[in-house]
Amino acid sequence: MDRKKKEEVVAELGRSLAEAKAVFVTDFKGLNMEALTGLRARVREAGCEFQVTKNTLLKLAARGAPLGQLDQIFVGNNAFGRTDQDPAALAKILTDFAKTNDKLVIKGGVLGDKVLSPDQIKALASLPGRETLLATFLGALNAVPTSFVRVLAAVPQILLYALSAIRDQKEKAA
Repeated sequence: MDRKKKEEVVAELGRSLAEAKAVFVTDFKGLNMEALTGLRARVREAGCEFQVTKNTLLKLAARGAPLGQLDQIFVGNNAFGRTDQDPAALAKILTDFAKTNDKLVIKGGVLGDKVLSPDQIKALASLPGRETLLATFLGALNAVPTSFVRVLAAVPQILLYALSAIRDQKEKAA
């Protein structure tokens, strides 16, 4: 690859890394092409990307970005996953794949501006998905007004029971 092409690749890669919500770096040494292709397909289905890049190009592209703080792990066979959407989904895919294929090792990553260790990425993967969290949140938001309406509806109902009891007492007394 000539210098001009490398500069274009570094610029595009730098732009891609800067726009990502999360980037996770992995070591894939020893993985066969079939397994790597399967991983890429799963990552793509989640709306994320998984890419193998030369370490020197990755270091140049990551310079000045939060991922640049991880340049000490850019050694060996590295691939990175990036997402603009749900970071937990990408972390879950990579962690699940690493459980079944011990050749894939999660080395670290960045979530926003925060550098993550492999253990923190595994913790992120254990979180429920975005849809589950949103459903739980909406359920909690819906529960408050529902309970409030029930309490307000109970006041006239209790008053009605009290008036009915007074009427019954007066009818028995008469």
